[in-house]
Amino acid sequence: MAIRQLSETLINQIAAGEVIERPASAAKELIENALDAGATRIEIATSGGGKSLLRVSDNGSGMDVADLELAVRRHCTSKISDTLDDIRTLGFRGEALPSIGSVARLSISSRRRDSAGGNEIAVEGGRIAYLRPSPGNPGTIVEVRDLFFATPARLKFLKTEKAEAAAITEVVKRMAIAFPGVRFVLSGTDRTTLELPATGDDHLARMAQILGKDFRDNAIEIDAEREGISLTGFTGVPTFNRGNSAHQYAFVNGRPVQDKLILSAIRGAYAETIPAGRYPVAVLSITLDPALVDVNVHPAKSDVRFRDPQLVRGLIVGGVREALARGGSRAATTGADGMLRSFRPGFHAGAPRPQQPWSAATSPSRPFNQAANSGFGERPQASFDGLATPTARSDAATPPGMPAPEEPPQRYPLGAARAQIHENYIVAQTDDGLVIVDQHAAHERLVFEAMRKALHSKRLVSQVLLIPEIVDLPEEDCDRLMQFATELGELGLAIERFGPGAIAVRETPAMLGEVDATGLIRQLADEIAEWDTASGLSAKLEYVAATMACHGSVRSGRRLRPEEMNALLRQMEVTPGSGQCNHGRPTYIELKLSDIERLFGRS
Repeated sequence: MAIRQLSETLINQIAAGEVIERPASAAKELIENALDAGATRIEIATSGGGKSLLRVSDNGSGMDVADLELAVRRHCTSKISDTLDDIRTLGFRGEALPSIGSVARLSISSRRRDSAGGNEIAVEGGRIAYLRPSPGNPGTIVEVRDLFFATPARLKFLKTEKAEAAAITEVVKRMAIAFPGVRFVLSGTDRTTLELPATGDDHLARMAQILGKDFRDNAIEIDAEREGISLTGFTGVPTFNRGNSAHQYAFVNGRPVQDKLILSAIRGAYAETIPAGRYPVAVLSITLDPALVDVNVHPAKSDVRFRDPQLVRGLIVGGVREALARGGSRAATTGADGMLRSFRPGFHAGAPRPQQPWSAATSPSRPFNQAANSGFGERPQASFDGLATPTARSDAATPPGMPAPEEPPQRYPLGAARAQIHENYIVAQTDDGLVIVDQHAAHERLVFEAMRKALHSKRLVSQVLLIPEIVDLPEEDCDRLMQFATELGELGLAIERFGPGAIAVRETPAMLGEVDATGLIRQLADEIAEWDTASGLSAKLEYVAATMACHGSVRSGRRLRPEEMNALLRQMEVTPGSGQCNHGRPTYIELKLSDIERLFGRS
């Protein structure tokens, strides 16, 4: 078969298959062009999910007639010259407009700011239909109609109009986060209008427009640098998480990317702080010398390649963890909001609430420390007697008839313990509200952080069991465990083979106290079975430490003395990441006094 030269139209259609995959791809390219032109206002209109109509209008620098004629030709661009080592614009290939014009009906109307009039060019199926003068405001309007009419096979692979419209919305949101100084308006017959006013240099305000105001209340600022590479942005506290990774935004030199290395580094930074199946909310921006990153590795420019990927990964993991250690110990505000909603009249989750109101006249005569009629349940509770701890308010007066506190009152971020309910939750009074602590989750985090700290300094102290505990396991599980006996020994867990199908536990970590060795060994065997044994256990020692911490923490249902409760609160205040347990659940919820007063109609 003879080799022949393809036609220009077919070449453009082949290129369009790589660059323009769906309406959202076209929207991304057109918005990038508007931003590169210096636009401060960009309006996007769609119809039929972008398949029938996609219009992008901007107030950028505009083009003259010569620019318009070149803009619809392949590999014509004003953004690079002779090298790809110094790319500082979003677009640079000169493929977007000719690719769109080869598969759709494309028209571009543009006027320079210093020009008395504008011009318009139209391309249909890869051929120029006309080029003529046209009135208009300074800037550019690009209109794409009947996308893929010239390649109808591609239409069969598009999703529903609603799904395509949602994809365009996501593109606009990513661009809006990257450029907070630009006003974006997204409208059309297939959607409700989305208007994002410019926020100038207030990046967090723009993020709140996209991610919701809750993100502003639960975000921690990141500012780190290593070997000339800087990392900035905001990341959510671990308890402020989502069910997918759609709320993770990454930018490299201002370019929105969906790079696997960056997303993997975010997951690694939040290891042991978020439950399985949940994802952190993060907006990260990496700035580095353009020569150190290749943005020309994917047709859609969504992936990048770093010259030193491990340096970038280490910067992300270290920067996020440092931010979490600095401000991630607090619980998400959404927990308190959910609690407040549950107290409002008419709320029900599961079984309906009793409708008969409680009153002192109708209630049986019972001590207050038994919460059967207080809305907390019917199980008898621990006595409130003896819980007179230092008040959380330094200016609080002693009520008449009550003894004065034995110690001088002090202020604590998590307050002073007042009660333990259901042998699992500690209620503490703070300066301006109250805190409810899950004792098991909180202590689990404290033990884990202590073990993690010890891992980086020396071998953990172990306690020798008087009688070794024998754990029966399948032979293959025993083999896996014994492969990592040395690493487990570093954690204070000494094991030996006891026949073909059993493991003898001779020592356990001293800081865990009394521990269910059988349950711990069985869980570790299950977890190791899921890992790639070739990678070794050393990379997962912190994960093992988290598992051990869970087995050695204060159990739910254990009654605590007042001094134990307060000691737990004080430790939480000085421990990084104490706002969530090793599995990512919140360890405490804080209610402000103003919120409580609103529930009773006092404010």
